[in-house]
Amino acid sequence: MKRRTAIRNLAVGAGAMTTLMNQSCASPSDTAEKSKLIETSTLKGNVNHSVCRWCYSKMPLEELIDASKDMGIKSIEITKPDEWDVIIKKGLTVGMGTADFISLTDGINNPKNHEKVLQPYFKLIEKASDMGIKNIICFSGNRNGLDDEVGLENCAVGLDKIVKHAEKHNVMIAMELLNSKVNHKDYQCDKTPWGVKLVEKISSPNFKLLYDIYHMQIMEGDVIATIKKYQDYICHYHTGGVPGRNEIDETQELYYPAIIKAIVDTGYKGFLGQEFIPTWDDKMAALKHGVMTCDV
Repeated sequence: MKRRTAIRNLAVGAGAMTTLMNQSCASPSDTAEKSKLIETSTLKGNVNHSVCRWCYSKMPLEELIDASKDMGIKSIEITKPDEWDVIIKKGLTVGMGTADFISLTDGINNPKNHEKVLQPYFKLIEKASDMGIKNIICFSGNRNGLDDEVGLENCAVGLDKIVKHAEKHNVMIAMELLNSKVNHKDYQCDKTPWGVKLVEKISSPNFKLLYDIYHMQIMEGDVIATIKKYQDYICHYHTGGVPGRNEIDETQELYYPAIIKAIVDTGYKGFLGQEFIPTWDDKMAALKHGVMTCDV
């Protein structure tokens, strides 16, 4: 084959491959395609799928539960105790619980909050345990001028009694890693190594990290290598498209099938929480697309 012919054939092949990839990754363009996506897709069973309630806050909870069940989702998470009954009665669980007293910005790194949140956390842990809910969220809080080492020490002191109570009730306390560059300015637990140091300092099987892939891509990148390195420190994962925190599709920079495969390969059996903000008109089709993208 002549060199010119070979180059032309390669170009044609590359063009065809690009077209195929674009077609397979593209968001459904009309209602019929979206409906077909939901009706024809089946899950492989390697991933325990969950969805974050706040991303669909305008949708009645029972409607979200029914739609989630139809697409194989097992959990509605970042939900509060007054929502747990209906979720569980309708056959799902809560992958990660929260409550009104848990503040993202005014968190456990502030010693003034330690006694204030202690009894509420005790009650939340007990209720979660009674209902078979395994994970409760916590946040470091914003720095507010606090040195990272001091903030870490404050968190360890503030979480000590909470985590010991969680040990008694077989509940995991999970501190979420969030970005401080775009969404949560000044948040202290914004890097995986800082969170890992806190886990090591607390040294309990009932305290680990919630690794949010969206947030850590913004702060650190190197997502797959980080997950492999720190897998033993992580108890939960969240998704989201970067940039924008929207659909996990061709509009964003992460290739989620590879990331989720790396998570599955670690032996992880917990929940994967979809936490992107849908922009498609059919928001349940967007959620199904995210679930199927992550179903490796």
